[in-house]
Order: sequence, then C-alpha cells, then structure tokens
Amino acid sequence: MKGVVVKSTGSWYHVRTDEGKFVECKLKGQFRIHGIKTTNPVAVGDRVHFDFDEKTGGVITQIDERKNYIIRKSINLSKQAHIIASNIDQLVIVSSIVKPRTTPGFIDRLLVTAEAYHIPAIILFNKIDLCEAEKANDRLHELLDLYNGLGYQSFPISALYQTGLEQVVDLLKDKTSLLSGHSGVGKSALLNAVDPNLRLKTGAVSEYNEKGKHTTTFAEMHPLSFGGFVIDTPGIKEFGLVHFEKQEVHERFPEFRALMHQCRFGNCTHVHEPGCAVLKALENGEISATRYRNYLSILNDENLDAERITN
Repeated sequence: MKGVVVKSTGSWYHVRTDEGKFVECKLKGQFRIHGIKTTNPVAVGDRVHFDFDEKTGGVITQIDERKNYIIRKSINLSKQAHIIASNIDQLVIVSSIVKPRTTPGFIDRLLVTAEAYHIPAIILFNKIDLCEAEKANDRLHELLDLYNGLGYQSFPISALYQTGLEQVVDLLKDKTSLLSGHSGVGKSALLNAVDPNLRLKTGAVSEYNEKGKHTTTFAEMHPLSFGGFVIDTPGIKEFGLVHFEKQEVHERFPEFRALMHQCRFGNCTHVHEPGCAVLKALENGEISATRYRNYLSILNDENLDAERITN
C-alpha cells in the first residue's frame, strides 16, 4: 500500500492512503534512508510504501525520493539534523513584531534554507493589531518593504481580527504549505481563522499578549476545506542551519546573488575582499545592513561545513 505521512509522533506514523484512509504505521526494524543522517528518518509529507496487517497495523518498508524538505539542527543533538517536513509547495513563515518579537535573523535563516531547496517562501506578519505604537508600526512597514523588495511575498495580517485572511486563503489554496515560526505567533489560531473546520488547539486568550506556549506538539498535515494541505508545526525558538557549505551561503541571498558576478574575484566571500560588489552596495545603502549582519552570523555558524544531506 502507498500513502503520505500526515503525522509523526516519533514512534508511530499516521499515513493517509491514496484511497483516503488513515493507517497507523511503525518503521520496519532499523530502517534508515540511505545517505540521510537525521533524528527522524521519516517526516511529515513523505510518500511511503507499507505492509498492513489487521493485528499489528502498518509497517513502512520504503520511502519515495523527496522532491525537497525543510531541515534544521536538532534541538538536543547538535551534530544531527531534524527534517521538519518534506515535499512541500511553499514555506509560510508566520512572524510577529511584538509579543513575541520575531527577529530578521530568524526569518533569514528560514529563507536561506528555503532558497537552498528551491522552495518558495511567504512571510506573514501576524498580530498587527498589537502594532499600534508608532515604533512597532514603523518596524512592521520597514520589514514589509525589505522582504517585498527582495521578492518575497509578505503580508500584514491579524488572525484575531481576521484582517488580511482572504489573501492567506488564496496563498494556501490547492497547495501543500508548511507553516513555521516561534511559539506564540499564532500559527494554529491563523489556521483556525482561515478554516474553522480544523479546530486546532490554541493558547488561551489571556496569553495573547504574552509569549506563547507550545500548543502543537507534533508536526501534522491537515486538509483544507477550500483545497490543499497545510502542515502545522511546533513553535521554534531558534532555527539552526545545517549541511551548508560557506562558499554557497551568499547564493541563498537574492540581493547578493544578483551582484556576485560583478565582484573582482570569483570566489569572493563578500567579507573583506577588494573589488567586492556586495560590500560596495552595502556601503551605498543599496542592500540591507540587517540582512548583511545576518549573512555574517550564518557564515560564523559552526555547523555549516558539516556533512551534506543528499537524497
């Protein structure tokens, strides 16, 4: 039998068959995907083959090749990685300006990973109803201008007051989307707002103005009533990059990529070399100083030269 993994608890995998049925499966023995060293050999979104027995349930025997995936450094095992989800059409980063504050550094690390696997990324700035203060409102529009200017679709929304949700529905319709972001930014509340049939667990209303707690325990794929699927994930405090080579990082910044062939040296790192087009653009204010600082932070990440993941 064949199907798609729609939920993973670490030991059991919930699989939706091609006929629309749901089967609980375990992994066969010490089965591992050849060449992939991760804490979770099977991820939500994987297409799998499995044997089924009425008494013991399903046993996954094969995983089809992934077209893409979003991966991060494992929380507890820094030398290993964790695949958040696979085979997605787009990454939707849910962020907020305040309570909690999502930093551009966090957003950029997600964007760099999406760029590496050629996954379109969208940024939703939720809780805009909390941006009444002039400083917060200015910051909101600053980030909207920054990321829209780089070619990333970015939208201000409020799940609580249902502001901008028609755009979100249009973005999610008929696609498989992965939602990611900090705890408390309102991922589950947003999904309930765009599709009330989901009825996902959310934090209490009294916690709305505070940092959120985990309400989603495991990554899970949900069908949308208007078409498509969405993968809701537990909130992430930090997004650690893994399996990148330092000489590749600049290629994952679109504004750097556009200038790289104008640099004097073909192997320019855009850090100290003379005749660097990126440094010149930075000096002239043509690229964001914040984005450049985040680039340097990623370059200094000790995990970048780790063994690469391949399908």
